[in-house]
Amino acid sequence: MRIFGRRKPIDSVHDNPGGEKLKRTLSWPHLLALGVGGIVGTGIYTLIGQAAGLAGPGMIISFVIAGVVSACAALAYAEMATMMPAAGSAYTYSYVVMGEPVAWFVGWSLILEYTVVCAAVAVGWSAYAAGFMAWLHLPIIPALLAGPSSGGLVNLPAVGISLAVAALLAAGTRESATINAILVVLKLAALAAFVALALPAFDPAHFKPFLPYGISSVTPEGVKLGVLPAASLIFFAFYGFDAISTAAEEAKNPSRDLAIGIVGSMLLCTAIYIAVAATAIGAVPTIRFAGSAEPLALILRTLHQDNWSAVIGGAAVIAFPTVIMVFMFGQSRIFFVMARDRLLPGALARVNSKTGTPIAVTIFTGVVAAIIAGLAPLKLIAELANSGTLCAFVAVALAMMIYRRTNPGRPRVFKAPLWWLVGPAAILGCLYLFWSLPALTQRLFLFWNVAGMVVYAVYGRKTSRLAGS
Repeated sequence: MRIFGRRKPIDSVHDNPGGEKLKRTLSWPHLLALGVGGIVGTGIYTLIGQAAGLAGPGMIISFVIAGVVSACAALAYAEMATMMPAAGSAYTYSYVVMGEPVAWFVGWSLILEYTVVCAAVAVGWSAYAAGFMAWLHLPIIPALLAGPSSGGLVNLPAVGISLAVAALLAAGTRESATINAILVVLKLAALAAFVALALPAFDPAHFKPFLPYGISSVTPEGVKLGVLPAASLIFFAFYGFDAISTAAEEAKNPSRDLAIGIVGSMLLCTAIYIAVAATAIGAVPTIRFAGSAEPLALILRTLHQDNWSAVIGGAAVIAFPTVIMVFMFGQSRIFFVMARDRLLPGALARVNSKTGTPIAVTIFTGVVAAIIAGLAPLKLIAELANSGTLCAFVAVALAMMIYRRTNPGRPRVFKAPLWWLVGPAAILGCLYLFWSLPALTQRLFLFWNVAGMVVYAVYGRKTSRLAGS
């Protein structure tokens, strides 16, 4: 079919109408903060409790596995982003290297990833907000703090924060990036405080048995347990750097700043995660905080540090919106660039002349994320987000390898070291983590993409800018 031959020329990725261009307002500190803001959040503040229930102390290995796979993907992202500094991330790279149908599949998966991530972080934020409100002795209505699957009516705080962040992003990229940088500092300070407070209670005995559920096992009810299922969940904790690549078109000096932002944020956050996870396990047996939506605050309360627990919770309440901001930013840019390519309605690609942002699609993203956050459980949301991300990571690693073969002479500001090893490691690692996800998550991912291919067949392939090529 001719559509499989539709590829966007690499030199045309910046050839866009004047009203459909984004402003270059971000420098490398903004991008680094964007990456750290997206990576450090729900994964370490909230999902560490879910991971403890799946793997016990062995979740330390889960963090290492997820970190190594993500690091390989980050190197591939850095190479592709500096070579194609345009909005769209994995979607754009796939369009140039592998053609339009693959690009659509990847872009549709990214829409799933970013929207659901925003919802997952909003749910985690709500849990810490509820704990902080309880410390302040404020009135709480439990039915408005959880969705139907968790015994409530709607997670109202999660809905509210999703809409508030969407409004902030619509105000302007540089403004939201500056606020993000300030809140990232607060978030890292809170994690440092947690380590300092919990470390004196460190007990090596809490690491035994180290692998209570082994590397991978299945209960009689079909629930996957062990190090690998935990890695497939807390993989959620490591991505965020890919949102930097969606901001490529807004970077002042993309050839330098993108590599600093992607690789730098990944290395910094991996070190932070391992330190916090090891401290948490050493301070309190994993059984005590397994399944908690606010594990770090719970650990401090267990150590009779109630006031500091409230401080950590308060910092999370203030800083968690940075994560929602990063991924909602990425989501709006994916929508924007797909609309600019006319695979989605062109009206979504309109940029406001005053703010330099695609306001309509940003607000739409906020509304959809709010609905999901208000109704769905955290674990399912996080796992579903992981499925879309794993797909994108595979696509970027594959695009990097193919382009190394087909265009070896193309100038590359940043080259992934040992690309012949890094690329396959990212692909195989992501596929294995996807296999480790629950069967329900895998089915939902399949249903989403089947629906996406129907949309492409009915609409996108006909309206595409390359339809006549």
